[in-house]
Parts: sequence; structure tokens; C-alpha cells
Amino acid sequence: MTLIAERPAPGRPRPYAFPRFVRHRLDNGLELLVVDLPQRELVSASLIIRSGAVDEPDDQAGLTVLMSRGLTEGTQRHDAIELIEATERLGASIHAESGWDAFSVNVDVPAGRLGPALELLAEVTSEPTFPDEEIERLRDERLNDLLQARADPRRRAEEAYIETLYASSSPYRRPSGGTAGTVERLDADACRGLHRRLFDPAAMTLIVGGDLSGLDPVALASEHLGSWTATDPAASASSLGEGGRQGKVERIDDSAASTQRRVRVIDRPGSVQTEIRVGHVGLPRKIDDFHALSVMGAILGGLFDSRLNRKLREEKGYTYGASAGYELRRGRGPFAARAAVNTEVTVPAVVDLVAELEGMRTRPIAEDELAAGRDFLVGVFPLRFETSGAVVSALAGLVIHDLPDDELTRYRPAIAAVTADDVLAAARSHVRPDEAAIVLVGAADGFLPALESAGLGPITVDREPTTGDPGAA
Repeated sequence: MTLIAERPAPGRPRPYAFPRFVRHRLDNGLELLVVDLPQRELVSASLIIRSGAVDEPDDQAGLTVLMSRGLTEGTQRHDAIELIEATERLGASIHAESGWDAFSVNVDVPAGRLGPALELLAEVTSEPTFPDEEIERLRDERLNDLLQARADPRRRAEEAYIETLYASSSPYRRPSGGTAGTVERLDADACRGLHRRLFDPAAMTLIVGGDLSGLDPVALASEHLGSWTATDPAASASSLGEGGRQGKVERIDDSAASTQRRVRVIDRPGSVQTEIRVGHVGLPRKIDDFHALSVMGAILGGLFDSRLNRKLREEKGYTYGASAGYELRRGRGPFAARAAVNTEVTVPAVVDLVAELEGMRTRPIAEDELAAGRDFLVGVFPLRFETSGAVVSALAGLVIHDLPDDELTRYRPAIAAVTADDVLAAARSHVRPDEAAIVLVGAADGFLPALESAGLGPITVDREPTTGDPGAA
């Protein structure tokens, strides 16, 4: 038997260049991004609107998600079943989705059928009917999902965390899909109204990627989408400010509920584990030190060998895994550190977690940490773009966050150039444990005395009715 004397070292990252893309604009104002990806015969096309859940009025929270789900439930030419059959005949898939920052309608299709697929995409986008009974069904599904979320400790922790983190004036304080109080008031008429306001080609971008040999995507887009105009020009997205609001540009309200450290406990009697969330209001995507932040995040809580995982899992044995990261949006999304631990070690785990956040700001960055963080991000970058859909999605990020065209091309060199001083500067600027919201979902009576003694901050306890622990987190 041959013995290996030394552990194999990671290899050097291979060269990689993000695919080149070109921009066009149709006569009706629709922007077109085209990226040719030889040998990727499944073509992806995505129609992007830079407006999402963050742009909804409070009393219609969840409408964008509901409208996106209802978009493929029927058009003026096909009902839902006929639409599915038409899609399947092309060997395609079509779906719509929305998030905090944007709304998209997406189709994946073999390259030779791109033209008919774009025709179907145009039909779904410009001629939806939003049948009353289908919208009612989708609304009820969302209401049932919200009930289930209250019974799931992980989802309850996420919900409690964001509503603790953000001010009552901020849309970020709620889930992007809305709350029970807002969703129950939504209907098909509301979906139709939002569609009329948002769907304006002059405010949209079509991204097409795949093996485009022998195809003219600009001509195909012009043929199938070039004659489309806004349904309601007076209220269309092209006449709105940033994020689709009428009139002047409005800043996204991403204000924090507090800048003081505080603790909120959601009591779940009988739970054997506690879900822990610790963090604060974070950052938008468009920042100058994005690459240093990315490496810092990997070192703190993004790698398996991150500082949080080493402390809470490997050294203390509190959890199967701990992580931390930023959700970068058009506005300042949340920063959160996460773990699930047994009830009896809740307070020691929280104390150690907060100490690691503080240590990220003060402890020098070791060379092996820096190398691991940079090499991981540089190494996995090409793996993210193995499919046409992944490349198209990355380009959508440029559109949504108004980033320069070379953002993806310069990513790897910029990550490789990050220094230990850059990482420490990012941590000092963007990790603020003294402002943290600490949210614990678990059996409060099992750790409250120790929590009070730990002096982490003022404590509030929400005692909610429960039917029992749905399972270990």
C-alpha cells in the first residue's frame, strides 16, 4: 500500500474570460443584450424590468410576486393548459419570477426554435389575462405558505429577524411575497393594474444567450417584440422614477429600526434547538469596495473553514454549521450571521458569535485566510457560468444594479488583488456588532436566565402559541 506523505495542495485557477456581449436598442426602446455561447444549444432569453417588491406600496405588499406567478396562467390567445402545450411543443420552458429588485420573464429553448419561443414570450408578457379563479388559487397558496412559515423555526427566525432589523417605514421589514394582512386583499384586478403600469418595452431589457450560430437575435427580437408599446403610457415604467415610482426619483427606504444592540426572543416551548440570527442593515450591491467585502465575507462566514464555522462547529461543537453574509440589493439589504444550536448552549453560542464579529474588525487577517478566501472566489467563478441561463442571469445583474459592462470581466483580477489591509478595512466599515439585532427562536425558558446575565443588550420576549417543535433546525 502506497502512503501519501503530504496532503495534495489546490491547483492554480485556470484562465477564464467572461463571454463578450453586445448591446442593441429596438425602435420601441427595448434594450437588447446578446451573448453568443458556442456549443450551448439551449438558448436562454430573459425579459427584465427593474422594479420589484421594494417598489410596492405597503397596502399591496406581495402583489409583484402574485402577478409574476399569474402571468403564465393564460393569455388572450391561450388558456393555462394551452400555454403549457404550446411551450412543450417547442421543447421549451417559460416562467416569470420577481424579487426585491426586479421582475423577469424567462424562456429556455433549443436554439433552432428561438423565434417561436420569443413569440410566445411576447404573448405571455403583453397579453396576460390573469383569470380571477387562478389568481384566487395562487393567493390562497401564498396565504397557506405564510401559515406554514410560522410553524417552521428557520423561516420564523428569518421573518422575525428582518422585522426587527428594519424601521416600520421600510419595505424590507417584511417578506418580498407580502404578509397575510396584505396578500388577502390582492386580486386579479390588482395584478392587471400592476401589469399596465410596469410593462413598457422602453423600460425593459431582453437578454439572449446561447449558441446563436446562424441566428439573428436582433431581427428575431424586432419581429416578435419590436412593435410592442406600453399598455398605459401615462403610467408606464419609462415615465417613472427609479424603481418604477411615479414622478421624481425616490430613494429606497432601507433605514434601520435601531442602531443599538438589542435581543429579541421568539418563544417556542418544547423546541430542542434555537435558531440564531445576528446582524444589522447591510449594503447595496453598487459599492466601491465590493471585492474586498466579498473576500471578507468568505473569511468570516462564507467558507466551510470560515472563522464562524471554525469557532462554533469545529472548536465548540455547538452546531452543524454557521455562516454569515450580505444580501446586496438596490437598497441596503440585510447582513446576517446564522446558526442553529441546542437550547442549552444558546447563550454561549451567541456570545462566541458576537465575539467573532468583533474579532473580524480587530484581528489581523492571516495569509492562509486571505489566500483561501481569494482562491475560493476566483476558482468557483467560472463554475457559475456553465449554462446559458447562468450567463444571462449574471448579465441581468448588471442591468438591475446599473453596473458597468466590464464588471464581470474584471471580477477575478479584482478579487485576486484584494489585500489583507483591504479586508480589514471592509470589516471595520461594514461589520458593526454594537448595532446588531440578535434574534433567537427557541424554548426561551431554557436560556433566558443565562441570556439576561450575558449583558448582550435589552431583551424582549414574544411568547407565541405553538403546536410543538416541527423538528430540529
